Amino acid sequence: MGICSYFCYLTLYGIIAQKLATIISIIIAVIIYILAVIALKVFSKEEIKMMPAGNKICKVLEKLKIY
Repeated sequence: MGICSYFCYLTLYGIIAQKLATIISIIIAVIIYILAVIALKVFSKEEIKMMPAGNKICKVLEKLKIY
């Protein structure tokens, strides 16, 4: 995650403003983190359901056949 966001930042830094490149890199890092948590199945179904909007998240993950 960190390596990917760093290289995104370096790529974007030459194209757009520094602050905007930082914000976009952070957003990309958050997306990668969420995808890694889902792919590695860090949380069980019960733990996902305990989160805010957990029932909706669980339904989406079940439709995608991830959980």
